Amino acid sequence: MIHPCFLAAVAGLLFPQMAQAAEPGMINSFFGTLNGYLASVIFFDVFPGEPELPFVVAWLIVGAVFLTLRFSFVNLRMMRHAFAVLRGKYRTADDVGEVSSFQALTTALSATVGLGNIAGVAIAISIGGPGATFWMIVAGFFGMSTKFTEATLAQRYREIRPDGRMMGGPMEYLSRGFAEFNMPRTGKILAAVFAVFTVFGSLGAGSAFQVSQSLGAVQESFPFFKQTPIAYGLIMGLAVGVVIIGGLRRIAHTAEAVVPTMVVLYVAACLWIILGNVEHVPRALGTIVSEAFSPIAVAGGMVGALVQGFKRAMFSSEAGLGSAAIVHSTASVKYPVRQGMVALYEPFIDTIVICTMTALVIVITGVYNDPATLAIREASKGAALTSAAFATASDWLPMVLTVSVVLFAYSTMISWSYYGERCWTYLFGERASIAYRVMFLIFIVIASVASAANMLDFTDLLVLAMAFPNFLGLYLLSGKVQTMLADYQAKLKSGELAREVKR
Repeated sequence: MIHPCFLAAVAGLLFPQMAQAAEPGMINSFFGTLNGYLASVIFFDVFPGEPELPFVVAWLIVGAVFLTLRFSFVNLRMMRHAFAVLRGKYRTADDVGEVSSFQALTTALSATVGLGNIAGVAIAISIGGPGATFWMIVAGFFGMSTKFTEATLAQRYREIRPDGRMMGGPMEYLSRGFAEFNMPRTGKILAAVFAVFTVFGSLGAGSAFQVSQSLGAVQESFPFFKQTPIAYGLIMGLAVGVVIIGGLRRIAHTAEAVVPTMVVLYVAACLWIILGNVEHVPRALGTIVSEAFSPIAVAGGMVGALVQGFKRAMFSSEAGLGSAAIVHSTASVKYPVRQGMVALYEPFIDTIVICTMTALVIVITGVYNDPATLAIREASKGAALTSAAFATASDWLPMVLTVSVVLFAYSTMISWSYYGERCWTYLFGERASIAYRVMFLIFIVIASVASAANMLDFTDLLVLAMAFPNFLGLYLLSGKVQTMLADYQAKLKSGELAREVKR
């Protein structure tokens, strides 16, 4: 039986006026209770003392290191070959899929390259010091192996539906993979749990959160939206709707155009600041490395920097959550590990390149410990701190940041809509997909005018909770990935793959 408070909460999100007439505190009580329960598990402190090391972060770190060692640093060995695959060098007549490898990568990147790259990095450095940057890069490096594993399994266990559409991701490799180990019921339960987590997470973290956070940045540059915030919600809803109603191919084509543009725009702005202060770069790099191992640094010294760096990298790249595997399953390739190698570039671009660019700007400009930004840092306003760093170089750079925030939020929404829609379809069937898309658009509009803080916190927790069922599958099925990787490398070495290339 559905809890009446849950129904009231949903009604409150969709019909704010009705919520005001409802029993006071009902919605907050329901989601507050759930938030507290989930947070007590997901953020359980596994490190005694200060700073705290949430269990979910430790879960992701240990898993990423395990997979990197098991596959003998595939994240280093196969990057060159992965680039050749991205360029289309290894296309064959036997490739089956809905989109190209590059389109799958850009669609996945459009979900991971987002506000976390702008706001999260600034917060990590303000709390853990510049040394957090070093550990962020290390975490991104290990996260590459996690993405390789997820994408490979998504390709291996994907299902081609009668209409030609793909169904893949953790839902499939959990249900089918566990069945191969005589645990079909366990696999189906984990797959369903993952799907539910992803649906709720997409509506909150992938939709409402993106609108509310980007709206705050836009209102600073365009006061009109302070008086009429619903106009922003309607504009974003229309822009997203035009794309997602068209399905995966339209999402992939849009991501293929938007992602390179927004990455180049943001990285160019960062490079403008870095090159304009090039004489300070060696000192900034030295500070990052020295404070990464400093026993007496900000917020817990070396451990504080390590925790903040790993948290930022894991939350930003989504390595281990399983979300990106959903779209990688649709890529047109012959061998599963081939798309897995392409997925290696996600954490590399998202964390090692873009997050590092943001970190260098924050460290070089010194806003992370400037007394003038103390209020911003205490309020954990990461985007505002990054904006302050941009403003030190030029009055017009914060406008570039505003444009980047909007593009990042937009790209994240279109990709997360696909993740949620595939999980919704897994639970309720293909015919129900249009209902999810409409609901996703409604949440975009509502988020611009309604306050739903507890719901957003709840869905953020569900996004992190996706890592639990997903990584159980990665651990269990890693042996199969190892076998596929060894077989692929043997064929690559013998020249068989070159002979298969489509002429």
